[in-house]
Amino acid sequence: MSVDSSTRAGLTLSGKPMSSSLQDVRSLSRQMVGHFVANVVPCGTLPGDAISGDVTTITRVCLEFAVSMLDGKDIPEKLQRLQDAAAGWAREGVPIDTIHHSIHEGFKMGLDLVVSQASIKDYENLVDGAKTVVEMLDMITTTISMAYVRELRSVVSEHHTAVHTLTSALLGGHSTSTMARECGIAIATSYAVLAVAIPPHRDEANPTLDGLVVARRKLRRVQAELATRCGESALSLLSVDGGTVLIPATRFDREGFDALVEQLSRAAQAGITATVVEATPEQIPDAADQAHELLDMVQRLQAVAGLYRFDELALEYQLTRPGPGREYLGSLLDPLDEHPELLETLQRHIANNLNRQRTARVLHVHTNTVDYRLKRIGQLTGFDPSQPSGLWYLRSALVARTYRAS
Repeated sequence: MSVDSSTRAGLTLSGKPMSSSLQDVRSLSRQMVGHFVANVVPCGTLPGDAISGDVTTITRVCLEFAVSMLDGKDIPEKLQRLQDAAAGWAREGVPIDTIHHSIHEGFKMGLDLVVSQASIKDYENLVDGAKTVVEMLDMITTTISMAYVRELRSVVSEHHTAVHTLTSALLGGHSTSTMARECGIAIATSYAVLAVAIPPHRDEANPTLDGLVVARRKLRRVQAELATRCGESALSLLSVDGGTVLIPATRFDREGFDALVEQLSRAAQAGITATVVEATPEQIPDAADQAHELLDMVQRLQAVAGLYRFDELALEYQLTRPGPGREYLGSLLDPLDEHPELLETLQRHIANNLNRQRTARVLHVHTNTVDYRLKRIGQLTGFDPSQPSGLWYLRSALVARTYRAS
């Protein structure tokens, strides 16, 4: 990146060094910073100490670097100072566009000062000067961008590690306030513990595509959407198939959590199913186990994608507990063993919230066929699915049957 000063003489205008109007670096840097604050909108949002400290210092370094190059010199130490500053800005969250806007504004101001003393006789020197300016901009923006991105990746990696550590500790029941401080993440007083199942994206089964790449891209989209909706308050351990997410319970209301799962499904381009249990930090391990047991049950029932809560599934959850009741209920559907199409119709009908039209579409049959099969199920089992009491037993039997089979 450095330029060999031995191969280039200093540039001049009207017999004077082209850098003459830039020599008073300290005064000029203060003028430029004042211009940045007034005219580069994002600069106005920076704290005062950043303006008077880092921004002013780096403006001066850039000016010194410009003077050196116009004089035919190259000072690698100044590029190193730019790298160090860019790394600090990345860690402090100073927007990269603010940095580049300020640099280009500074170059425009400096260029105005340089050419204001030029005459028509200086045309060739001005062309050489313009080329040098482009070269300087290239070196400075490249140096800053590379250092900024490198440090930003490090910051993201550190945060990811901290989130992973704290989430694992909360799920394992080993979190402490000391650990939270070390991770730099505040622990909420109560969490919504989400067990999440992410189904395969349709392209994961495409033989012409790398299914693993498709799955990882799906996961990245979900993680990005989660960060967009929840900021840094969400703690997650997710794989391409799903996992666990901890979100402060006060972050959303009931409808907000429903909407979040819908938004994550759109990001995944696949219908996500999730269950949620609210818990204090100390209760998180048990709540996570319960949420995943609920999720397993919802998946066994082949329920439609969406968010399910314990209060909606308390009865079904209780039916999954081992005992003679579960064994009895599981046996109620034995008469359907020789009629798999009837068992599938019952599963689909209940999973579709008793919507006959939707069940017919899924099974690729007429609604009359669905009605006939439901009637036949009632005849074989003795429980009429069109009646509340019969439907209750059949739904309970489906839940118990999946656990008896396992």
